[in-house]
Amino acid sequence: MSENSNNFKVGEYGNIYVMIIGSSVYIANPQKIKINKLIYSTNSCTLYEDETDELKRVISSTPRYEILNNRYYLSMLELLIHNARIIDGTGSPWFRGSILVENNTLAIKRHDVSPDDYEVENIIDACDRVVCPGFIDLHSHAGLTILSEPHHDPKVRQGVTTELVGIDGISHAPFKNRQELERYIWFDSGLNWYPPDPDWLSTHELLNKYDGNVAVNIAYILGNSPVRIWSVGWNDRPANAREIADMKAVVRESMEEGAWGISTGLDYPPGAFASTEELISLSEQAALLGGFYHTHTRASLKAKGTYAPWEEAVEIGRKSGLPVHLTHYRQPRQGEGSHLGYLRLVEDARDEGIDVTFDCYTYPYSGTSATIELPLWSKDGGPERTMSALADPADRERMKKEMKSRSDINFVWREKWLHNFRLSKNAKYDGKSILQISEMREQDPADAFFDLLLEERLGISEVGTGTNAETLPAFVSHPSGMIASDAILFGEYPNPRTYGCFPVVLAEFVRAEKHLKLPEAIRKMTSFPAQRLGLNDRGILRDGFKADLVVFDPDTVRTDATKDDPKHYPVGIDYVIVNGQIVIDSGANTGATPGMALRRGH
Repeated sequence: MSENSNNFKVGEYGNIYVMIIGSSVYIANPQKIKINKLIYSTNSCTLYEDETDELKRVISSTPRYEILNNRYYLSMLELLIHNARIIDGTGSPWFRGSILVENNTLAIKRHDVSPDDYEVENIIDACDRVVCPGFIDLHSHAGLTILSEPHHDPKVRQGVTTELVGIDGISHAPFKNRQELERYIWFDSGLNWYPPDPDWLSTHELLNKYDGNVAVNIAYILGNSPVRIWSVGWNDRPANAREIADMKAVVRESMEEGAWGISTGLDYPPGAFASTEELISLSEQAALLGGFYHTHTRASLKAKGTYAPWEEAVEIGRKSGLPVHLTHYRQPRQGEGSHLGYLRLVEDARDEGIDVTFDCYTYPYSGTSATIELPLWSKDGGPERTMSALADPADRERMKKEMKSRSDINFVWREKWLHNFRLSKNAKYDGKSILQISEMREQDPADAFFDLLLEERLGISEVGTGTNAETLPAFVSHPSGMIASDAILFGEYPNPRTYGCFPVVLAEFVRAEKHLKLPEAIRKMTSFPAQRLGLNDRGILRDGFKADLVVFDPDTVRTDATKDDPKHYPVGIDYVIVNGQIVIDSGANTGATPGMALRRGH
């Protein structure tokens, strides 16, 4: 045996040629003899001449193995899925075939194969079910919760294999010190909850937390709130030229460490305090690095016109050259503009040459932190300022007066329900509207709401009607739209889309109501979000791509998650594979955590 410069061992014994690379053994000869069975597979394996006869005994004429550089090789496959209807994620019709997985890499066979022809660790007989790429969720609030619940059942059981976190301008790196990080986690705890141990500061350090420790892949986008905290602070004031230059440096460094662009949540301070000009400057920096702009738009601009919040987003893309993605895009309520007007805004921008896409969720319910109902001035300075405003009689009276003047306040009290109460004494309020809670507490609705926020230290979530169900199919089926959950992953009464966003597309929008053909629906959940994000090896079933896969029954897949009973896992999604490892096996979580941080440029 001899060593070569590529750190593999070679040896030639009679007509047998042996090459050992890592844990794989390759065997061949000049006569192209094919190998039937693997007998050596270890990093420390050394072959001696007296073992040559044993090697010869495993030679057969079974045509099982591929040719590599004119040599036949043997390597154990991680997974074989056969007897499948393959939908590749491009929007093309299904074809019958098999999928081989080796070293987290796909090989597609456009015909069925026999498992007997391969040495395989795991075999899945699809039984004529659909196999497609894993679903990619471009609006996830799992960035912190998945660190304490790494198996991620609510999402991975839906077929989700990759999630984008850091959306709504709310990402959790970088920070200058742990105190600022913990303040920010507290400030938005009603939307993102608490991690077990926030021991990171940089984007790089946070991304390292995910590698091999979670069930799904995590992509990260940089929120403008931590960028503003880093350079400007928590207060509502314009950024000066020096601070904007500093913020652009933060954007550059975070994207160099793996972030995919910049996100905004222009109803969530302190990112909401950024001007349009400030956002254009940051977007110019992100554009230089090939990112995109992911935005929860500025609702306060509706005073200038129904579509003004989204027009601001398009303007940012127009002036910065950065692709724009409008998140949870829909007609909020009947009469609030026209759904055709919303869709025309996107179409007109694309006709102009601006790269604009959007996502929408598939239930007619909104959901966020309950603090969104408070005026921005009460959050000017961070969580301590909000707690102070809730406790101060003068500030409470001012907030109450402003809230009661809102045209939608009766809708807020009646149609939005609260959940995620940490104190046992408040558990009885879970899933109840603010009006119902006020009656139970015998308080004015505003006072009941303020007191609960104080008691729960801001960490309450809300869900409510906030989408016109009649026009939602037009957004789901539009060619520039994709599917995303915007799911809050805690509390006893979360939005039902937390458990059902993706299967409801397959069950209702495709099978029952026929708004979409199945291949197009899958494109909206796989290759299209992968394209938007910038993934070049996921979202499509193609030779050499990564092995993120879903196996489901198109005739039975469904969700039973509803407003009143939201915590139901879907039916009919039988297998989910992440990075070549089975995470959901016959509908059950295996406990595997093969997920990785997917870093831009890495």
